[in-house]
Amino acid sequence: MCRLDGVRPLSTRLIEMSELKPRLPIQDDDSVDDESDLIQEDGVAERSKFGRRRRRGKKRRLTLAVLPTLLTLGNGVCGLAAIAIAVSTESLDWTPESKLFAAGLLIFGGMLFDALDGSAARLTGQASRFGAELDSLCDAVTFGVAPAVIVWRISDVLLQRLTWGIGVLFALCVLIRLARFNVETPEDDDHEGFEGLPSPAAAGTIAAFAIAIPDLADFSVGEAYPEWIHSMAGLALDASHYVIPTLALVLAFLMVSRYEYPHVFAQLVRGRRAPHQIGQALFAVVGLFLLHWVALPVVFCYFAFMSPIRSLLQRNSKPATSTSSVEGG
Repeated sequence: MCRLDGVRPLSTRLIEMSELKPRLPIQDDDSVDDESDLIQEDGVAERSKFGRRRRRGKKRRLTLAVLPTLLTLGNGVCGLAAIAIAVSTESLDWTPESKLFAAGLLIFGGMLFDALDGSAARLTGQASRFGAELDSLCDAVTFGVAPAVIVWRISDVLLQRLTWGIGVLFALCVLIRLARFNVETPEDDDHEGFEGLPSPAAAGTIAAFAIAIPDLADFSVGEAYPEWIHSMAGLALDASHYVIPTLALVLAFLMVSRYEYPHVFAQLVRGRRAPHQIGQALFAVVGLFLLHWVALPVVFCYFAFMSPIRSLLQRNSKPATSTSSVEGG
């Protein structure tokens, strides 16, 4: 087969068009290379400038979120310190009552940090999913594990397996309570109330009994008090070994229940107080003045059990009301 002069074979043209043939830079037009280099350098400079601007923006946002994060971490530190003090033995030369008192105070410190971090995040506009998850993790330590350790250390008359089981059940119910709250609470929630007893209130009830024990011991032997106060304080101390583990079981159930509880701190901050709430606050102040730390368990038990009792009374009164209305009709 003949081949025309000046026409290259098909195989040669395919090789030239393919990626197998090395592509050399064009040497004839230097301006093209210079222009492309300038465009590339300008693009890199623009991207690096944009990246630095984004990094500066991120640093600014993290700086604004430092205060809520520090408050949340303060909650976790209080919980860890409460656990460390409660389980310490000869390393801390305190009486068992003093250790439980300090652990209870630290749980109350965690409650204060927990109340402030959410308000700080909302006031600064830094409420985020990261803050919510960190808050739940710290709550699990301070309001789940620390009260369970107090239950283990506060009773020495029951079987150890029983007290350990009660403490574990309390901690697990706290985890369930926190997970349910994170899943069911929308972002635009008004934070006016809760379904189920809040875990800080449940932990505060256990901590209140731990804080009240030194005062009960003082009432039972103090020379300034009459004999009937000695007897009542001694009975309360003996009963606390049985009452506190039983109370932990009931509080664990209330945390996973559907009873409605008010958000006391949010109502106080927003100034929404009913007249009966002012009366309750006055009774609490007078009780603290007269009974000292012993008034704390009374206040927390009132908050924990008043909503279930009210719900049960309303539920039992509804059938009677409907029956009387039908008979009247």
